[in-house]
Amino acid sequence: MGRLSRRTFAMAALTSLVVAGDAAAVDRDAEGRRRRGGSNRMRGMWLATVSNRDWPTRPGLTAAQQRAELRAHLDVAVERKLNAVFFQVRPTADALWPSPYEPWSEYLSGTQGQDPGWDPLGTAVEEAHARGLELHAWFNPYRVANHTDPSRLVASHPARRHPDWVVPYGGKLYYNPGLPEVRSFVRDAMLDAVRRYRVDGVHFDDYFYPYPVAGQTFDDDAAFAAHGGGFPDRAAWRRDNIDKLILETAASIRAARPAARFGVSPFGVWRNAATDARGSDTRAGVQTYDDLYADTRKWVREGWIDYLCPQVYWNIGFPAADYAELVPWWSAVAKGTGVELYVGEALYKAGDPAQPEAWQDTAELSRHLTFAAEYPEVTGHVFFSAKEVGADPIGAMTKVVEDHYARRTRPGRRPLH
Repeated sequence: MGRLSRRTFAMAALTSLVVAGDAAAVDRDAEGRRRRGGSNRMRGMWLATVSNRDWPTRPGLTAAQQRAELRAHLDVAVERKLNAVFFQVRPTADALWPSPYEPWSEYLSGTQGQDPGWDPLGTAVEEAHARGLELHAWFNPYRVANHTDPSRLVASHPARRHPDWVVPYGGKLYYNPGLPEVRSFVRDAMLDAVRRYRVDGVHFDDYFYPYPVAGQTFDDDAAFAAHGGGFPDRAAWRRDNIDKLILETAASIRAARPAARFGVSPFGVWRNAATDARGSDTRAGVQTYDDLYADTRKWVREGWIDYLCPQVYWNIGFPAADYAELVPWWSAVAKGTGVELYVGEALYKAGDPAQPEAWQDTAELSRHLTFAAEYPEVTGHVFFSAKEVGADPIGAMTKVVEDHYARRTRPGRRPLH
């Protein structure tokens, strides 16, 4: 496909980002893209809802209980001097808002399609902004269910109305990224939330084509036969499908809510240097380019997205994928592009006895931020995830705040004393 950038859709007249009801000054580069200065670096946390990972603590709570838990997470973000929350609002082809496209999420009531009696996304936007926090809507584009039984989906589910859209793989159901009608549908479903709510960003995680499962094949033969002409192989076609999703989503966001930023948080390794000389000096078992068909490096170099937040979920010195190797590598990729670079941090590993010794050290994460500060392309960090931001089992988050977050900041504003 031809070179096309979000620059094409930049609006020179936009000079502010509305946060908490006020016009906040936004620094922009020569291309008109938003960028952060030293005083308003990204300090984010992911708030995951899939399988009730962070919120709500279990399905079936009352609306009042769910609201209270959500507010508590936002209050913790403020206490930790963070300034952004990445709220998972479409975990499995469902919705945490009254969507005309997809059913209410089962993670709210326990029953897919059942109205929870309130609007979680609308409430999250309002409550976050009232606290001076950004609220980024986090979507998973293609995952349909964490099982392979379509009959367990609510009868009105698009995956049941269009069974030809769905591929079972690895014990889960996925929409087929190779079908243009699927790509159009998932884009429209996600953009409904962007149009309805004053979200500060649209966020994709690391799931595009599914992670490889040994001995299984993702069956997209029919889609490849119908749409794969002109590509040298299936892998190139699959990457083009994901490229189209990124470009089309970027254009739609620009049209629907120009001030919202669009970014992706991929698996931390694009390609190993042994596979591609342009890759990182790593020996990762997964490479996003080859296994998930996501050419994340290209998206940054071409300026298709506003920010990238690679999940650099390894400790400093980890042999196969060293934090101290990957941060400089991603910094070099981002240099000169105008695309923001945030680093995804594995707070959930801190104190986990199943993790390497480095993660038993309270100071490991703080050392990450100290190391990354040497690279000007890195303009913030996002922590996985909200449950650990609050519980902080060995004090790793407390150490980060003490060492690096002396003052609270609001995105685009001077520090708050």
